[in-house]
This record gives sequence, C-alpha cells and structure tokens, in this order.
Amino acid sequence: MATTTASITKSSITKTTRSSKIFKTIIKAIEEKKGTNIVSLDLRKIGESVADFFVICQASSTTQVRAIAEEVEHLLEKECDEKPYKHEGKQAFQWVIIDYVNIVVHVMHPEARNFYRLEEMWSDASIQKHDTPE
Repeated sequence: MATTTASITKSSITKTTRSSKIFKTIIKAIEEKKGTNIVSLDLRKIGESVADFFVICQASSTTQVRAIAEEVEHLLEKECDEKPYKHEGKQAFQWVIIDYVNIVVHVMHPEARNFYRLEEMWSDASIQKHDTPE
C-alpha cells in the first residue's frame, strides 16, 4: 500500500516547464519593469545543475534591479501563491538571485552580467530568448 501512495504522490507533482504559470509570471514581471536581454536556460539535462531553469535578465541601474526583483516576488505571490525559498543580493542590487527551487531568477546589472557570464558557464543548457520586440 505504501508504494501506491508514493506512486500517487509522485504522479501528482507538476513538472516545471517553460509553459508553466510560475515561469510565465516571472517573465511577465521582468517585462513589466522593463528588464532587458531576458533569457532562460533549461538545466534539466545537466546532472550537476541546482535547478530546472535559470531566468536571467539585465537592468540598467541598481534602482531597476530592485524594482524587477520586487515585482517578481510580488507577482509570484499574488498570481501563483509562491514565495521564494531564498533570495540574495538585496544589499548592493548589482545581482539579485531569487530562488524558487526549480526556477532561479537572476536580475543583473550589466557589469555583473558581463563579469559572471552565466550563459557561458552553463553553455550545455538550451537557451531561449524572451525579449519582446519593440
């Protein structure tokens, strides 16, 4: 009987995908605060990855980094009832990381993004651009 319960529980877990509500809400929040150079990295096929996806965007100022990070957290709580597991970088607002376990959001100032080059570090991941045409 324990196996049946485990099977039911396991089968009811929703897989995170680029089409999931959480993922779409993150992109929407970034776009609402005019984040640029938005990309997602699909890390699911990389054994040593810490999440299923990274969503990375750029902000032109520390004020905009803060605004995007706050909007991501606000919209995810409002529309998806999701709170971050953890967040880092809210002291200097050069690079804010918001960890939703399966999806980790990186809001980066251009200098930090150029220095750390996350897309290159995780080059085995498939990448998708999300910038909307102007």
